[in-house]
Amino acid sequence: MQNLRYNKNNMINLPLKPQYVLPPLCLMLISTLFAAFNLNDYLEFNRNLVADGEFWRIFTSQFVHANWPHLALNCAGILLIWALHAEHTSPARYAFNTAVLALWCGLGVWLFCPDIKIYTGLSALLHGVIIWGAVKDVQAGMLSGWLLFIGTWAKVVWEQVAGPSESVRQLIASNVAIDAHFIGAVGGTVLALPVLIKVIKHRE
Repeated sequence: MQNLRYNKNNMINLPLKPQYVLPPLCLMLISTLFAAFNLNDYLEFNRNLVADGEFWRIFTSQFVHANWPHLALNCAGILLIWALHAEHTSPARYAFNTAVLALWCGLGVWLFCPDIKIYTGLSALLHGVIIWGAVKDVQAGMLSGWLLFIGTWAKVVWEQVAGPSESVRQLIASNVAIDAHFIGAVGGTVLALPVLIKVIKHRE
């Protein structure tokens, strides 16, 4: 299965069926509405408030953003993943992956990143989604799946070694939570384990 492919006229075929378009649009719309109504004070990850019992912030923090450029950057990521991997998912699967990875990333920040006091954004979740999609590419027999899987993990490991991108930090006017990116990539790998196991068994 290949989403970004060329037809006879060398035109790129995008996954434009409603079942592929609506889930990412809904995700972008939710995040945009949260930004438009300035709901960060109620939804962002705030370690002190979570400790006081506002546990929903662990989940909802993934869908709010530091500012509009931050949201735009993550929407670009959503569109890229849609173009690459939309046909791997149904609306139900898209919602499942998004919800599970949002909870996974929020809990990971809460449990393993004590230095993060305030956290917002879809980027950690998107790292997990693209890892899952890369493994689905591998299952479909696409070499690019391995390249994407290895490339995403190389990017995450490089961040751990070299630190966050200064240009991105300036763009979003906020610290780049590279540890959350790592947590998201781990989550995507765990979510894709059943697929990886099938791929390995098929090759035996």
